Amino acid sequence: MTSASPASDTTRLGADFLSVVARLNRLATQRTRLPLPWAQARLLSTIEDRGEARISDLAELDHCSQPTMTTQVRRLEDAGLVTRTTDPGDARAVLIRITDRGLEVLAQARIDRAAVIDPLLEQLSPDDRDALTSAVGVMRHMLDLAQNS
Repeated sequence: MTSASPASDTTRLGADFLSVVARLNRLATQRTRLPLPWAQARLLSTIEDRGEARISDLAELDHCSQPTMTTQVRRLEDAGLVTRTTDPGDARAVLIRITDRGLEVLAQARIDRAAVIDPLLEQLSPDDRDALTSAVGVMRHMLDLAQNS
């Protein structure tokens, strides 16, 4: 009997991790009435993470066309959730920024989605909750590594 190589163990862990996170996200989204469509909430979160971004950058991040992203940003702008400002580095371009109202709506969407997960967390043992707390810290560290690479 041969043992699995560390690389295949990491690949399997990565696939399992992404599958579980995706299922949790779907569960939270399916059982929540969000204040805006899921795609717009996800885009708003991306804009919050970036601080500000060009529409072309957002389109690239979301793997969509620039006209599609322009439409999505316009919807957020019409709702008062983002604003456009001139890019100081290129007066022909605009930067998209989240508004205070956008931050409030995004925070409420996160609270509403967490309300789906919270009862499940309460059913876990204290040891499992501690392990999950540690895992969240590790996930944050992974995101920091990704952002800095």
